Amino acid sequence: MASSSSSSYLKINHSNPIPLSRTSSLRPSSTSKAPTFSRLPYPKLSSKLVFNVSTKTLIRTHPIRRFCIPHDNNPSIEVSNSEIEGDEGHRENLQQQQQEEEKEKVSLFKKRVVFGVAIGVGVAGVVLAGGWIFTVALAAVVYIGAGEYFELVRSQGITSGMTPLPQYLTRICSVICALMPVLTLYYGRIDVSLTSSAFVVAVALLLQRGNPRFAQLSNAMFGLFYCGYLPCFWVKLRCGLAAPALNSGVGAVWPILLGGRAHWTVGLVATLISFSSIIAADTYAFLGGKTFGRTPLTTVSPKKTWEGAIAGLSGCIATALMLSKVFCWPTSLLNAAAFGLLNFVGSLFGDLIESMIKREAGVKDSGSLIPGHGGILDRVDSYIFTGALAYSFVRTFLPLYGV
Repeated sequence: MASSSSSSYLKINHSNPIPLSRTSSLRPSSTSKAPTFSRLPYPKLSSKLVFNVSTKTLIRTHPIRRFCIPHDNNPSIEVSNSEIEGDEGHRENLQQQQQEEEKEKVSLFKKRVVFGVAIGVGVAGVVLAGGWIFTVALAAVVYIGAGEYFELVRSQGITSGMTPLPQYLTRICSVICALMPVLTLYYGRIDVSLTSSAFVVAVALLLQRGNPRFAQLSNAMFGLFYCGYLPCFWVKLRCGLAAPALNSGVGAVWPILLGGRAHWTVGLVATLISFSSIIAADTYAFLGGKTFGRTPLTTVSPKKTWEGAIAGLSGCIATALMLSKVFCWPTSLLNAAAFGLLNFVGSLFGDLIESMIKREAGVKDSGSLIPGHGGILDRVDSYIFTGALAYSFVRTFLPLYGV
């Protein structure tokens, strides 16, 4: 491109930078009237777009074959076609990555919904069945959850600086935890079996090879309490409170072949309301946190917010009140609201305690058994403490069990 007095341009090919040491050869001849420039031994430039810095515009030019020095201070920078194509390719890659991430999120959400609905239907059927079906199903969940717990406490994040629990002992503890709900249904109490189990585990730890540590004993004892003893209160609530819910309209139309009105006990109604309230608390807390969440609730679980907790509390109490009208239990709306509040507190702190254990272990999920949900503990953490609170509330604070 020929130079002119009206406008001058600096054309630079970024792929072929020109060293400063060679610019000395670009000097005008003293004998000629118009400045001329010597040709440099660089490859041909294939740029076709020129960016004028002063006017801030891109100018399309013909391919050039020489490097020119501007006559005035009106520089322009030539953009290489290869660089433009590279930028476009980089943008396309970013767009493809974003699309793949969105597809993965949608697929994960679909899995969560499908498996969540399947689990909900299965749990509802088990709760309605009650008796040994409910107890055996709970024992299976306890066994898997106990295995996940003892794997967490054996991780390097928790056992740093000490010997982890022996694997044979963790399996024994998992079996003991699974037997506790069965013993609770059979004997109607759990204190003797828990004390005996704790004694057996303590003796096994003391007789192990090496140097026993108190941290090992505390992890094992908390595992028996957390994974075995606390879930037993669901058996005491569902199967132990056998007083009939006489005012329940559902019991009046329940088929006689399935137990009739006598099947609808205080324990069944309380368990259904408690389970439904916990599900509502988790759902509303998730939706509220996603939509309005701004203020972190605690450092134990950074994703939880005060806005989500308030939404979860509102949904939990509203669900308890609505179901109390459906089942006509408890007869007082104040008691129903208090029952919903208690379920929310138990579910929230159960979730936070499990998050604390996972955070200490350095893992995101307790397992990978349920696609889209993680492990068993990730799904039942909100229920672990809630059963004891619900049973204590109905048995102690509701006159005549709220009938």
